Amino acid sequence: MNSPITTEILNLFEKNGGSMYGGEAVTQLEHALQCAEMARQNNASDELITASLLHDIGHLLHDLPDDASDNGIDDMHELLGNKYLQNHFKLAAVEPVKLHVEAKRYLCAVDNGYYETLSEPSKISLSFQGGIMNNDEVQNFEKNEFYKEAVALRKWDDLAKDPNLMSPTINTFIEAIENSLK
Repeated sequence: MNSPITTEILNLFEKNGGSMYGGEAVTQLEHALQCAEMARQNNASDELITASLLHDIGHLLHDLPDDASDNGIDDMHELLGNKYLQNHFKLAAVEPVKLHVEAKRYLCAVDNGYYETLSEPSKISLSFQGGIMNNDEVQNFEKNEFYKEAVALRKWDDLAKDPNLMSPTINTFIEAIENSLK
């Protein structure tokens, strides 16, 4: 028997997961499953697998159109996701969700060539998500206990946009979700 929050999450994906993921060629659900599967294939902890699956859950919680970011609207999905998850999940599952947008900004600052690997929608959203971090922001980001996990999640996030990639079903990740609960 799944916990109530797990059932609620599964229902959210069932209800809203078919919407397109920004300007990408995958749905919200496909993106989440691809990201979680990459985490699983990299032997990530249950908490990081869960964070990878749920990192964009904030997109499923608001009523903005799929193309909001194309129109310069920051839906603050990382903060919505954090608020939604924090009362139910261990910090190791929540912090990477909260930090995955900052991790993009961070990687642009510290990883030569990273910006060029971003999809066009990710480049567009970067501009209204704060742009490339400055040195003080980089140092502050690195003080977070979970910044390395957020960076790993961000890299999988960037790759999880392949319309031809087959992923396991969401049920594959239920155990990781349940193991990540407080």
